[in-house]
Amino acid sequence: MTATRETYSVGQLAEELGVTTRTLRFWEEAGIVSPARTSGSMRVYDARDRARLVLALRGKRFGMSLAEIREIVDMYDAEPGEEGQIRRLLASLEGVRADLLSRRQEITRTLGEVDDVTRRCHDRLAELGTTP
Repeated sequence: MTATRETYSVGQLAEELGVTTRTLRFWEEAGIVSPARTSGSMRVYDARDRARLVLALRGKRFGMSLAEIREIVDMYDAEPGEEGQIRRLLASLEGVRADLLSRRQEITRTLGEVDDVTRRCHDRLAELGTTP
């Protein structure tokens, strides 16, 4: 499927984005997208919905909260124009980056602790005359 498609069913869009239909329904309930409904109440997503979902999924991968994702996605439909939107996005990305760096430091510290305990266990096994 190509990005030039005019409309998408929930299944088509889920497949294209590599997510479940349940994920798309979650984003709909969260107010990120508002697909149209056919007379049979089938969801029909358009290019705008697809773009908003791409942004939302990226924000999720970045570790953004639902509120942050909503702000980023909604800014494309609102003022203060492109410059203001870019500045708001940059501010959000700075926060995401700081959070990721902090988590990386915590992981590095925890890995060091795991390595230290592992080394001590190996040393103790060697003292006991057994092999690891």
